[in-house]
Amino acid sequence: MEWQTDVVENGRIHDVRRIKYLGEHIKSTHRALVDGVDLRGYFVWSLLDNFEWAHGYSKRFGIIPVDRITQRQILKDSALWYSNVIKNNGVPEVGSA
Repeated sequence: MEWQTDVVENGRIHDVRRIKYLGEHIKSTHRALVDGVDLRGYFVWSLLDNFEWAHGYSKRFGIIPVDRITQRQILKDSALWYSNVIKNNGVPEVGSA
């Protein structure tokens, strides 16, 4: 999946593709559990932006980007969506918050 540059619009970062990506992976983990896989957890890669060997700091993969100058954090829509997944112990339909 090719990640696009995140754009802040009215204080929000709309990353619908990432929500779909995460939703499909979480649904796959559920199917694995139902099939008897001893799965102990799932971690979103990456929570915060990090250094990437191939891209340095030029790509923002995290669901919570950090402004390197002000240290301000913005929860992307995917972070808000994922917090809802955790709170409700389930994946809402894509498009739901």
